[in-house]
Amino acid sequence: MLDLKEHRGGVIFVVRVQPRAGRDSIGGEWQGALKIRLTAPPVDDRANDALRRLLAEHLEIPLAAVRILSGERSRTKRIEVRGVSAECIRKLVQAPPC
Repeated sequence: MLDLKEHRGGVIFVVRVQPRAGRDSIGGEWQGALKIRLTAPPVDDRANDALRRLLAEHLEIPLAAVRILSGERSRTKRIEVRGVSAECIRKLVQAPPC
């Protein structure tokens, strides 16, 4: 089960990123984190940018509403998404968009 915290008009949660994957996708849950595969390599913030774009696209929100709070140099990252509910994030595991 995803560990989600609603906070100040948004949701904070953890993602586990697999860079250099075959395709960009949201792959379910991994130890309380949202598992995400990205084709971008973990170089020059390309994977972080791709992560923000993927989440914004699937949630149908502006890119500025998605922020990496911690873990910019790690596969495990804490993310804040403003303007969505925890239920929208849970639905990403099953059938995006919300």
